[in-house]
Amino acid sequence: MSFEPSFAASRDDTAPSLDPAGATQPAPRADPLLAATDLVAGYGQSRVLHGVSLAIGRGRSVGLLGRNGMGKTTLIRSLLGFVRAQRGTVTIAGRDMTHAKPERIARLGIGYVPEGRGVFPNLSVRENLVMAARPGVDGRRDWTLDRVLATFPRLAERLNHGGGQLSGGEQQMMAIGRALMTNPDLLILDEATEGLAPLVVKEIWKVIAAIRETGIASLVVDRDYRAVLAHTDDCVVLEKGQVVVAEASAALAADPARLHRWLGV
Repeated sequence: MSFEPSFAASRDDTAPSLDPAGATQPAPRADPLLAATDLVAGYGQSRVLHGVSLAIGRGRSVGLLGRNGMGKTTLIRSLLGFVRAQRGTVTIAGRDMTHAKPERIARLGIGYVPEGRGVFPNLSVRENLVMAARPGVDGRRDWTLDRVLATFPRLAERLNHGGGQLSGGEQQMMAIGRALMTNPDLLILDEATEGLAPLVVKEIWKVIAAIRETGIASLVVDRDYRAVLAHTDDCVVLEKGQVVVAEASAALAADPARLHRWLGV
């Protein structure tokens, strides 16, 4: 069972146009920035994803939701090439990247903030950040070290500290900053606020909102589904490795019965 989300294109991709004879014609839909179609994946003989389809348009923010163990992280790892798809396709800007290596996918403008943050404890904050620095796919260098430090002032105060000396919240800020230093078109955040203090959580969501305003697309996973729905345009809900909801985040947020059915405990 899979659903084809209808929100893949940006807001004006379906605006009508006129042909030379004056007849109204639908404008062509742009390729999604990232799309999965009928994706089946797992580990060894165990299947976790059973025909998952989703699409993220340029500049769109998508929440990936579901109870624990429903396949969210496996889906992310499959999109990024860490888990090999057994069936289905993954495309980036229209290019088939189903079996591409993670480093190739990253070079196509995909930034990743992994669960657990993945910081290098023996490198300084500066080194953790600048090691990832590169222009975007179109040559953009919007996110520099100075801009990241302005976004996360606490990192500026700890620039020469080792990554292992930072608090969990500071490490998460650094992980997000490191991903931004790649000047991505799409930022994937897996468990964006897991294990963080409430004040830090609030700060992380403010940053996620600010990133969204810059036009960077995002795929956000977090246990606080209400916060995810408040900070995304669209949402996909997984249940036992299948898509059971794919719609506007505001619509799901306004439906308590379905929230409880798919996300309540």
